[in-house]
Amino acid sequence: MQKHVTEKTVLALAIASLFSGVSYAQEVAPEPGATSAAATVVVTGTRVANRTALDTAAPVDVISAEALKNVGSTEMNQALSMALPSLNFPKPAITDGTDTIRPATLRGMAPDQTLVLVNSKRRHASSLVNVNGSIGRGSAAVDMNTIPTAIVKSVEVLRDGAAAQYGSDAISGVVNLQLRTNRSGGEASVTYGQRETEYELWNSAAPAGGTWSAPASRKRSDGETATVSVWKGLPWGETGHVTIAAEYRDQKHTERSGYDMRQQYPRVNGAFDPRENTINRFNAWYGDPEMEQATLFANAGNNLGGGVKVYGWASYQNRQARSGGFFRTAQDARNILSIYPDGFLPIIAPTVNDFAATGGVTWIMGDWDIDASLGYGKNKMEYDIENTLNRSIGPSSKTEFFAGGYSYDQLVLNLTGVRRVQVDGFASPLNVAIGTEARREGYQLFAGEPDSYRYGGQVLPNGTPAAPGAQVFPGFRPANEVDAHRNAIGAFVDLEANVTPELLMSGAVRAERYSDFGNSLAGKLGARYDFSKAFALRGALQNGFRAPSPQQQNFTATSTNFINGVPFEITTFKPNDPVAVALGAKPLEAEKSINASLGAVLRFDPVSITIDAYRIDIDDRIILSENLTQANVRNYIASQGFIGVGGGRFFINGVDTTTKGVDVVVSWPMSLAEAGKLDITVAGNFTDTKVTKTPVTAQLSALPAPAPVLFDRLNVLALEQGQPASKISANVNWRLGQWGATFRATRYGKVLAPGTTPALDFRMDPKTLVDLEGRYAVTPKLTLALGADNLFDQYPETQSPTLNTTGNTPFANFAPFGRSGRYVYMRATYGF
Repeated sequence: MQKHVTEKTVLALAIASLFSGVSYAQEVAPEPGATSAAATVVVTGTRVANRTALDTAAPVDVISAEALKNVGSTEMNQALSMALPSLNFPKPAITDGTDTIRPATLRGMAPDQTLVLVNSKRRHASSLVNVNGSIGRGSAAVDMNTIPTAIVKSVEVLRDGAAAQYGSDAISGVVNLQLRTNRSGGEASVTYGQRETEYELWNSAAPAGGTWSAPASRKRSDGETATVSVWKGLPWGETGHVTIAAEYRDQKHTERSGYDMRQQYPRVNGAFDPRENTINRFNAWYGDPEMEQATLFANAGNNLGGGVKVYGWASYQNRQARSGGFFRTAQDARNILSIYPDGFLPIIAPTVNDFAATGGVTWIMGDWDIDASLGYGKNKMEYDIENTLNRSIGPSSKTEFFAGGYSYDQLVLNLTGVRRVQVDGFASPLNVAIGTEARREGYQLFAGEPDSYRYGGQVLPNGTPAAPGAQVFPGFRPANEVDAHRNAIGAFVDLEANVTPELLMSGAVRAERYSDFGNSLAGKLGARYDFSKAFALRGALQNGFRAPSPQQQNFTATSTNFINGVPFEITTFKPNDPVAVALGAKPLEAEKSINASLGAVLRFDPVSITIDAYRIDIDDRIILSENLTQANVRNYIASQGFIGVGGGRFFINGVDTTTKGVDVVVSWPMSLAEAGKLDITVAGNFTDTKVTKTPVTAQLSALPAPAPVLFDRLNVLALEQGQPASKISANVNWRLGQWGATFRATRYGKVLAPGTTPALDFRMDPKTLVDLEGRYAVTPKLTLALGADNLFDQYPETQSPTLNTTGNTPFANFAPFGRSGRYVYMRATYGF
């Protein structure tokens, strides 16, 4: 498939245009740091103007642009995970497209149970649905890494259910990215870093008669990443702004494979091939992918007079990535020796194009402030599979294929009115917000070239058909193609007022109707009581919902999954596919939730403390079933014409979960007189999830006994223990004149990477990562920074050969901070 090569040129011209006409004598105030929560006005979780973060009825975290910038990573998800204990960003590898679009989670929930907004408007999801064995399995989430940190003024994270206020997906909370509105000034930044690390290896035994052995440890210098970003504020008339940001990022892959102790070549006259002792046994890419991406973002607004304001923003990103699958040895039955005499590492190379545009107008109509907007977003992902073959075709097989792909698009129309009504006896006017939202969603899945999926007729020496399609990622077939759409329309009422000077009450009701599964009604009640200026209690009770995504309803594909060290070609069937129905699938319905929270706010000037406990009960959670590989299932799938498929799976409702937890945040700005100023934040998230019900399938007429188990211990334990039971962080920012520094320590609690049996469970102990950055302002405009993330080079525990049969995966994908080691970087920032 032809790669896109023009984005670099377009980006370079765009960056150059931002500097044109700039006066370098212009002075710009330095970027403000994290401001006091007591003074920070928020717009998320409330529709009352000028409500501050510590005065809300629900917990809201505010992350400043400065906090996003003072980290080594330029990924939005990674920067947020370093700032928020309640947000986790694991970094799975060898998980097909999930290597390229990695999801984040809030409060230990699924990635698609958090709603993402940009300027308080719903952001479109990615087209990718995560189907392999990692956190977020079964979800299709918003890719926040399509939003460059340069365009963001602040990020507000509502740690509370908000389906009644914002609609589907807001079960665990809301992430609202507020864009810059500058009409002057700007900043250019260049960041470069790489991994400097050493990790331990498991020294397992070679096959009997083998003489090769693994080293005890391995040093690596890789993952070189260069990021160039710029933002510029431009005037639009007398009052308007046009803020433009551009970013180019080039990332090399990291490789953290184990030492592959397997026999690689067929024996020669009963003896090992001499090449066994000379071949490179670090033969896999296991770590971060190779990635190149270019992003443009613009945000604009203007006051037209007479109370009328217009606004809008648009973004485009092109991302090209390459990540590895599992290495196929020379003697692997899936290899053809005449093509790859030393075996091969198949490469999955997605190209992702993401576009979004939103425009709106606000005006005053009588006592009402009206806001109308129309937004569109589309995410498209196409796959090239490189360094591979179609074993069923034989020696004439190509080694690179276009495997097809999918896209998701969303069109959203919003109309909202807000007014204040005087109510006798109330201490403040009643804030009334009413509105409606109409949404159209589309999902397309398109086929690859025929050789990427077809069966070529070759039979293996044991008489079984060779696996059809491109190794590691068979292409989508014409029979898989989908072009589906659905509509949803909803209406809400949101009320908030101080009933007394001490008592704040809020409530919301939202009704929605979906064209594909029916109706939903959500409500929320919230309250806050200020006993004094120093102490307040707050809480909320609500029900919520999350609609099944079009991706979950329509995705289908075949990919290689290792189960207990054995590779299986697993097909994901649509829930309405006759094969899935025969195995127990039913039409998907919405998830239903009940959220309860109770918290306290304490202020001892200048120290502030918030403690918030929560409970989230979800019924009929949408999950991806087990990989059903038992003999009767495989035989049935084969009888339906699926050659070479070793098992199946599909999306289904039926899992109930209960999540309980506590969030604690302590903020302490401190003046050290002549020694400078400190901003200290200590925060922690403690979460416990239990699965209280799993789907049960009666004996199926299509299959002989036994009936398949749709959700077994592996996936139950992944929900319960696959994310840290606790995450605690301490952040210290120091400033003195031209100098500045950031110290961060993050402790990740214990995590379980579950197996199909207790003997195959893998437990990871708590780990603490330390990040350190120093900054120096060379001039009022130019600042240099030097830092290290994961300064002490922490890794999760190494898996034993029982769990890492190929040597490709020495670390579990459930490791909450990835497995790439220390990252050292330098950054130059120039304000203009």
